[in-house]
Amino acid sequence: MGVLSLLLIAVGAVLTFAIEREADGVNIDTLGIILMVVGAIGLAASVLRGSMLGFNRTRERRVSADGRTVVERERGI
Repeated sequence: MGVLSLLLIAVGAVLTFAIEREADGVNIDTLGIILMVVGAIGLAASVLRGSMLGFNRTRERRVSADGRTVVERERGI
């Protein structure tokens, strides 16, 4: 999600600051600002979740009914 957010911010910045064309019925500057805001919200959500930093690991531990067998599994990026 973090990479997509950065892509949205970059595309929005290009639309807002680099393109000087006009389109009928669409304000390109406003569209760029909307993309940058959505990208910033997604980036903030990624950082808060920790997925952009690689903190989305899952550790699972199960003990059998007899108490002797322990199964541990760790998933992560």
